[in-house]
Amino acid sequence: MKGFREKAGASKCFSKSTPDTPNRSLASVGSELGSSESKSSKGSLLSSLFNSAFSVFETYSESSANEKKAVHNKSNGWTAAVKRLVTAGSMRRIHERVLGPSRTGISSSTSDIWLLGVCHKIAQDEALGDAAGNNGLAEFNQDFSSRILISYRKGFDPIGDSKITSDVGWGCMLRSSQMLVAQALLFHRLGRPWRKPLQKPFDREYVEILHLFGDSETSPFSIHNLLQAGKAYGLAAGSWVGPYAMCRSWEALARCQRAETGLGCQSLPMAIYVVSGDEDGERGGAPVVCIDDASRHCSVFSKGQADWTPILLLVPLVLGLEKVNPRYIPTLRLTFTFPQSLGIVGGKPGASTYIVGVQEESAIYLDPHDVQPVINIGKDDLEADTSTYHSDVIRHIHLDSIDPSLAIGFYCRDKDDFDDFCARASKLAEESNGAPLFTVTQTHKKPVNHSDVLGETGGVPEDDSLGVMSMNDAVGNAHEDDWQLL
Repeated sequence: MKGFREKAGASKCFSKSTPDTPNRSLASVGSELGSSESKSSKGSLLSSLFNSAFSVFETYSESSANEKKAVHNKSNGWTAAVKRLVTAGSMRRIHERVLGPSRTGISSSTSDIWLLGVCHKIAQDEALGDAAGNNGLAEFNQDFSSRILISYRKGFDPIGDSKITSDVGWGCMLRSSQMLVAQALLFHRLGRPWRKPLQKPFDREYVEILHLFGDSETSPFSIHNLLQAGKAYGLAAGSWVGPYAMCRSWEALARCQRAETGLGCQSLPMAIYVVSGDEDGERGGAPVVCIDDASRHCSVFSKGQADWTPILLLVPLVLGLEKVNPRYIPTLRLTFTFPQSLGIVGGKPGASTYIVGVQEESAIYLDPHDVQPVINIGKDDLEADTSTYHSDVIRHIHLDSIDPSLAIGFYCRDKDDFDDFCARASKLAEESNGAPLFTVTQTHKKPVNHSDVLGETGGVPEDDSLGVMSMNDAVGNAHEDDWQLL
């Protein structure tokens, strides 16, 4: 399978300017759904769909004008209203019209629901709508609605030197990754059992986490700063990006912020380890979690002051060509049973979501495609309105419908937690019938350049085994280099 190579070498730290990127027209919003204007059939379909819709309204207006001027004026107003509705960001309708409607709510199944490492048991009477049996469904709903949702925003400060003030139509991968990192921070600072309080004032730690993801350069993990950090991996305002480049961009952002702040002042109080390639350095095969590399990441993060630190593992994968190979679905589902689970950044082709749980063959996810006005929460505002950062709408799709290009996340609080993760991952690989998602090893069999492993220079390995998806090319057209394909 052909893949994509990074367009530029990385610098050790990113600058505070972004190349001017023009805003895209409505017709080009199809890049969110899979590709560029020139290459995407979905983009063409979307454009045709809107043009056809508008032509119907306009034709009706024109014919009506011959009969009655008042009807003509009313129809013109209706046409303008429809155009305003679509161009204003009704991405939910766009998303469902092109990719199909998403299912909502919990099915009638009594199977367990696994949500980021926690099992919720649903009794038969609950599945049938009678909650008197036990509180399994209520506990699941509370857990799900406590997860942080980060979606499209409009009206934020322009990104860099561009005039772009909204990520509608192109920012879903960035938003999905923000959600995954936000959950890692929730687990680190408040613990997995934490639930959003029903009354104010809120926990200070919770409010501080939301502040980190505001939509301005002053918020450390804003879309503005992510794009700056990911320049070397092809990130640009107005363009879609793949999971691998997204993972590397988080690594670069954390590295640059670590260089600018002291150890006790870091916004992301954990090391980041992007797992890719195999231990022999050859193309193909499952990624390998190298325990020695994880240890080195922790040492670099702590600047040599600790043998081990909290660590965020990001595992970008390509599990098939056009769809996920069915042999990976059982192991993919089982990753949600890990106590360290942070879910999956993925979704349907070209339309990323944040998958947080599974029930039987269904993937439960948070969707970043709803458009909301910008909001920047102060880190001391314990009375802030945080309702737009949560959702009780439970959406799900079949696991075999998700895009084969995805990234799995895990958070390990300490060395014991990491050892437990490695034991679970090794057992999962052994029971995968020859199709492991990733494997675990103590050390590399061949010498490796640890500056590349740790990203000390921020450089992109010339022969990286996974490649980077080029911008405006979300469907995956053939390029020169091979993907790491499982």
